[in-house]
Amino acid sequence: MKRLGLIRVAAAMPRVHVADPAANAKEILGLCKQLAAQRPSVIVFPELSITGYTCADLFGQNRLLDDAERAVAEVVAKSAKTDAMIVFGAPLRHAGRLFNCAVAARGGRILGIVPKTYLAGNGEFYEPRWFASAKVLPLSGVRVRYAGQDDILLGTRQLFRVGGALAGIEICQDLWVPVPPCSQAALAGAQLLLNLSASNDYLFKHEYRKSLVSATASRLYAAYVYCSCAEGESTQDLVWSGASLICENGSMLAEAERFARGSRFIAADVDVERLETLRAKEHSFGFEGPVPTFVVQEAGDVADTDFEACLLRRLEPHPFVPQGDPEALGVRCREILAAQVAGLVTRLEHIRCKTAVIGVSGGLDSTLALLVTALAFDTLGLPRAGIIGVTMPGFGTTHRTHDNSVDLMRELGITAREVSIVPAVRQHFADIGQDENVHDLTYENSQARERTQLLMDIAGKEGGIVVGTGDLSELALGWCTYNGDHMSMYGVNASVPKTLVRTLVRWAADNKFDAAGDIHKTLLDIVDTPISPELLPAGKDGQIAQKTEDTVGPYELHDFFLYHFFRSGAGPDKLYFYARKAFAGVYDDATLRKWLDTFLKRFFRQQFKRSCLPDGPKVGSVSLSPRGDWRMPSDLETVWSLED
Repeated sequence: MKRLGLIRVAAAMPRVHVADPAANAKEILGLCKQLAAQRPSVIVFPELSITGYTCADLFGQNRLLDDAERAVAEVVAKSAKTDAMIVFGAPLRHAGRLFNCAVAARGGRILGIVPKTYLAGNGEFYEPRWFASAKVLPLSGVRVRYAGQDDILLGTRQLFRVGGALAGIEICQDLWVPVPPCSQAALAGAQLLLNLSASNDYLFKHEYRKSLVSATASRLYAAYVYCSCAEGESTQDLVWSGASLICENGSMLAEAERFARGSRFIAADVDVERLETLRAKEHSFGFEGPVPTFVVQEAGDVADTDFEACLLRRLEPHPFVPQGDPEALGVRCREILAAQVAGLVTRLEHIRCKTAVIGVSGGLDSTLALLVTALAFDTLGLPRAGIIGVTMPGFGTTHRTHDNSVDLMRELGITAREVSIVPAVRQHFADIGQDENVHDLTYENSQARERTQLLMDIAGKEGGIVVGTGDLSELALGWCTYNGDHMSMYGVNASVPKTLVRTLVRWAADNKFDAAGDIHKTLLDIVDTPISPELLPAGKDGQIAQKTEDTVGPYELHDFFLYHFFRSGAGPDKLYFYARKAFAGVYDDATLRKWLDTFLKRFFRQQFKRSCLPDGPKVGSVSLSPRGDWRMPSDLETVWSLED
């Protein structure tokens, strides 16, 4: 964890032996032994796991409570060599009352005991019949002797530090109330929220339970481990499924199979560093006032987990691209396009503009921008003839991209113009003394700036605005010409990364336009065209010779790096580690290192282009607008690298 900010957690569901603490202790220890190979740092067991939840009035019998206390002592002693903090449920007598508690232990000693605050007493639940609420105790807790150990804190205001992570504990119903105890624990710094539960199952309850856990983890920027009892609890009136979940900031990392038989567990690797980054960015987190005071119990360092050998969290190679079935993909793509369209519609309305000018290259970015512009004009009830598409062939333009740009403009029914930039650029070369045969940056940038000048002047002449086509990936890498394609009057793709641009164009081809018509064929050919600025002459075969990804690296890698750098606060080491896991078998280590260093160098050195970025809508969680999500000095001397 120290290097990667990761911690492995587990939810263990032992087979329950109701009112038989000795047998339950054996099951708990057996699962600890099974989990040893996984090397988790935290293991959570269900509510009242030392006795079983369904003992009912037997909780009033001293025989059961004495047996439970002996079983707790046995679990604590025999789990001493378990390289994890274990948290399990047990009843505890204090001052003439009985409390439903979570016992946290490690290294052969009890670290602290957390009693349940909100007792379930509605419907099928009768907990107040047997147990007292933690609310009867002082807020600071009390010191008790239990299971042969003196001076144990019994109270809700305690957290448990495992390495660099803090864990807060609550029990079942505590989560289901308007202001659950975990909210206070999170505000006090807990990134791990552990819930020992005995949650029965009936129709639709699991969907609600999942949404509750997910929403809580999202709201608190935390990881939530929900561990519920399974086989063996009494089914006299209820059924128990072992519905256990591990959720990180709304993302489900692991989910137990419900109604499975026998003792079992789930485990996942939580990115604590990511949670800390998200909390730091969200200034309203903890804005309510002073942080509540909690006692921090030291639970030792994290386990020596081998994340290299086995990482228990899914890393999407394309984190910006909506995952899931076609229907879910459609919902997300429709939302993104709608947001882009809404941004442009409002801008056109506010400035009372009925003309848009856009450079159409036959590439992905300009295609998406043109589709968004066409849909915006449809929304406003304006004729598409008010969209002036300009194709501007230059030294590197190929027949494929030229023909696709012309076909696309015709098929969309916009006003199409063609202006060759070659004569103007040659005159410019003559004016500045540039040799046309020297294909350097001046050769390339002169073409990009000439195109922008044409678009700006046409917009001025026609009373329109220039719609920008540049995307988020290009902004991150600075892969654009300063005051060339970098500049526009409104950039609809400003927060859309390249991997998502391709997905959106393909989806639009299938769903937004005539899937049986010529436009569908044109759009799919554009999707299949290699990404290129076409600023260098075409090859002898007339095909694209200048391929962007040969120069700066695969966009799928750069988008992956950007996502985790921005969203998770991941540094070079972690970006490299995550990329090796996500792209195993696709890229070798040397390739990943090469393009990661390229990403870091370009990201740091190209901020000056982002500092004067045109307006554009934020449509995803990552944006590099200097007026919104990303502020950074343009003149940094430091550049991070994997070698640091």
